Order: sequence, then C-alpha cells, then structure tokens
Amino acid sequence: MTTINPFKAALKTYQTILVATVIFSVAINLLMFISPIYMLQVYDRVLHSRSETTLVMITLIALAGLAIYALLEWVRSRVLVRAGLRFDEMIAKALFNRVVTTTIRQPNGKSEFVLGDVDRLREFLTGSGLIAICDVPWVPIFIFVCFMFHPMVGYVALAGAVIVFALAIANEFMTKKTLNEASGLGQSAQHFATTTLQNIEAIRALGMESSLRSRWHDMHRGMLEKQAEASDSAGAIQSVSKFVRMGLQTLILGVGAYLVLESEISPGSMIACSILMGRALQPVDQVVGQWKQFVGARQAYSRLSQIFTQVPGEEDKTQLPAPTGNLSVSNLAVVPPTARTPLLQGVSFEAVPGEAVALVGPSGAGKSSLMRALVGIWPAAAGSIRLDGAELQHWDPDLLGKHLGYLPQSVELFNGSVAENISRFQVGAKDEDVLMAAQQARVHQMIQNLPDGYDTQIGVGGRSLSGGQRQRIGLARALYGDPALIILDEPNANLDSEGEEALFQIIQELKGRGKTILFVSHKMSLVSLAEKSLILAEGRMRSFGPTQELLKIKPALKPVQPPEAPQTRSIA
Repeated sequence: MTTINPFKAALKTYQTILVATVIFSVAINLLMFISPIYMLQVYDRVLHSRSETTLVMITLIALAGLAIYALLEWVRSRVLVRAGLRFDEMIAKALFNRVVTTTIRQPNGKSEFVLGDVDRLREFLTGSGLIAICDVPWVPIFIFVCFMFHPMVGYVALAGAVIVFALAIANEFMTKKTLNEASGLGQSAQHFATTTLQNIEAIRALGMESSLRSRWHDMHRGMLEKQAEASDSAGAIQSVSKFVRMGLQTLILGVGAYLVLESEISPGSMIACSILMGRALQPVDQVVGQWKQFVGARQAYSRLSQIFTQVPGEEDKTQLPAPTGNLSVSNLAVVPPTARTPLLQGVSFEAVPGEAVALVGPSGAGKSSLMRALVGIWPAAAGSIRLDGAELQHWDPDLLGKHLGYLPQSVELFNGSVAENISRFQVGAKDEDVLMAAQQARVHQMIQNLPDGYDTQIGVGGRSLSGGQRQRIGLARALYGDPALIILDEPNANLDSEGEEALFQIIQELKGRGKTILFVSHKMSLVSLAEKSLILAEGRMRSFGPTQELLKIKPALKPVQPPEAPQTRSIA
C-alpha cells in the first residue's frame, strides 16, 4: 500500500487555486491599461476637442473599470487566504506527527522548527510575494506596448526591466548563503534557550545564569550579524533598484518629451508610456523587495519537502481487539536514536495478566531502554515485542497508547489543568473516568488540596508542583482508561513513605484486577511485590524467573485498601 505524501497532495490542491489566481491576475493586469488609455484619450482627444461630455463619459468608464479592478484584487486576495488555510489544514496534523517521530529519532535535531515553516510558506503563497510573481509575466507585454508607441520608448523600458531583473539575480547570489547561515544560527539559539530554560531552577541555584546567557548571546549575536550582513546587501540592491526605477520614470518622460518635440508621438502617448513603464517595472521591483521572504519560503519548502519525504506517514492499520495484557519479548535488541551500538540485547521474557515483573539491575544496565522499547518509543532493532500475540508495530500508535499505562522515570506534565493531564488531554474526556484514575492512584485527596482542585493549572513542566506530586499525578495518568499493560519506571523515586505505601497497595490492587505490571525499582521492598524479576547488567539479560528464587527475599504482604470514595463534583 502506497502512502500518500500529504505535502505533495496539499501542493497539488493548491495548484488549482494558483490557476484561479493566475486567471484573476490576467484580468487585473488587463485592467491596468485603463490609466494609460484614459490619459491618452484626455491629452489627445479631450484637450483638443474641449468636449466636457467626452471627459465625463471616459472618466465614468475609467472609474467603473478601476472599481472592477479593485474588486478583483480583493477577490484574489481572499481566494489566496482561504487557500492558505486549506493548505495548512491538509498538512498540519501530518507534519506534527512527523516532527514527533523525528524528535524521537534525533532528539537534538531541532525538528520542531519545521512547524514554523508551514506559516512561512503559507504567508508567501498568500501574500504579495506570490502576487508579484504572477504579475512578472506581464512585464514583456507592457514593454511590447511601449514599443508600439515608439521603439526608443520601448528600449528605455526594456533596459530598465533588464537592470532591475539583474539586480534581483544579484540579490539572490549575494544573500542566499548568508541568510541560510543566519537561519541556522537563529534556530540553534532558540533551541538552546528553550532547552536551557527547562532547567531554570538548577540554573539559578548553581549560579549558571551568566555563563548560559553569554553562550546564548553569542549565538544570537552571530545570527543578528549574519542577518545584518544580508540586509545590508539586500538594502543596497533595493536602493539601487529604486534609483533605477525613479530615474527611468524621469528618463522616459524626457525621451517622450523629445519625441513630442520631434512630432513623432503625441503628448498623450508620452504620459501613457510613462504609466506603462511604471506598470512594467512594478512587479520586478516588488520581487526585489520581497526577496528575503521568497528565500525564506524556499528554505521552508525545502525543509518541509525533506521531512515529508524522509519520514513516511503511518499507514492505516487494522484495528486489533483490546489486549488482555499478555506480553512476550523474544531476543530483543534496542539501539537508541543516533547510535549504532545496542544498549540492550538478547532479552527474552514473558508477562501475563495478574502478575508483576520487576526489572532489576545497576544504573546503565538498560532498564529504561527496555521500558522505552516496550511502549513503542524506541523500535526493536532485533527480536520482537508482542502484545497478545501481535507485534507492537502492527498496532496503531494512538490506539495502542490507550491500552498502555506508562510512567517514565522523569515525569513531564503539560501546560493545562490537573484533570487534562490525567485524561491525557483527550477531547471529551469524562469526569468520572478522571476521578476513577485519580482514586486508583490514591491521589484524589492530594488533588483536592490544590488551590483549584482538578482545575488547578499546572503550568509548563508542572514546576508549581513538587516532584512527588508530579509523580503521583503521572501515575494517575498512567492508570487512566483502565489500561491492560502498565509500565512504571522508578515509580517510587520521589515518593515519601505515605506515597510508597499507596504505591504498594496500587500494585497489589492492579494485580488483583488482572493487569500486567512491569516496574523498575532499586528498593527490595517494592521488588518483593513482583512474582517474577528480570535482572539486567551491562545491557544483557542475566536471569529471569521467580523473584523469591532469584533475589532470595520474602514477599511483602501489603493489605489491599479500597479506593478513596468518590466525591461528586464537576471538573469540566
């Protein structure tokens, strides 16, 4: 099955709109002859005949034509704006998915900046830059009409157009490399600032603000210098272009006046030629003025085309039945993004509903890498991971996520309310489902103590919450939707004794409800809850079997406490 490239499909759809835009441009440029024809009639007919009726009639006709011209300009602009919205709608979702995929594959690849390329390209396709390009083909027509009045006038107009066009080409060669460098430096500076500010507390506490500010400033300054260099070149060329255009307007009037004195053309023709040459040079001059935007749009097109070509979209997959939680891993090898050497290899084990499996091993043994592979973040480089007999890649990622509960080692909450974070920002999430997840995670009362309860805004990264609060809300998020397979990476890393006691009860309750649980922990008190343990060391599986036999520990018996009683309230 061939996957359709949404970017190409959007461009193909836009081509139809572009054809309509060209048709509008034809009519608009034809109406641009109104002014020179009007001036020709006034100077050569009305002033000689002194007929006020003729003046009134041709003025009314000219005004009617200009009104149609303005209407067509408005319609053309409106069509382009609507086309831009349609273009954005066709590729935005697919682009976001590809950016997520690329970020997983290349965490430091700055792929998030491609999201802004849609706006950059759309603004060009719907703005004055594209309109100027549509008007450029009319330049030879206006110059040809100038030749019809007199060859000398035509040569002056042709020379002006050639000079302005040559300046546009020079602008391209003089600014292309510098603008590319400025764009790269700007993205690097912004990426550095964004990633740095995520650790603002450590920056302030360790006195790193000045050092990091200096590094960001150097990168930002480099971008500004490159932009200034390109702007200086473009500004100089644009100034020369304006001088050429204004000088040609003066020259064409001078040449026209000479030809009038020589009785080779009429005064009306002189004025008409001046207007026509202005119309001929206007699109070229606009192209020069819009060159920076044109270069930015071209770069955006290149990056968008690259990401849509290199990162194929997800094919529609057959919807599989909801899993029961039977997990089977066979000879698994995991290679992290941008690396070639496996961090984990030769791992095989099984987990069934109603039991917990503990992952045990020293730091760097590959536990978190295994967790990432089990939830589909990192694909298997070798071997297989099967859920209810189906390999993970056979599942639709969004549908698979609904059946998985995942608590990463570093819990990241998102800018929104507590309820939205627990519900995984699902549209139309029910209050009772959020409450149920919070109660199962023994976090309902803690949330009620927050300023606005479930409606408390967490903020970026959840910095307003303590580490333990973030972890417990992250656990409620993992339990949302009653998933069959629950994977917890160091779930008690930030918990106090009360939180650990609740975690013990949660794991036993989940086992009693037939859920499959895998967790990483360095604490034997939590490991003792697992029926089986998988011991990892140096990226390899050392052993797998009953926890009591492998670790020689007694199971910890913790009473199962019922969930907190629900309190009826709206969290919408």
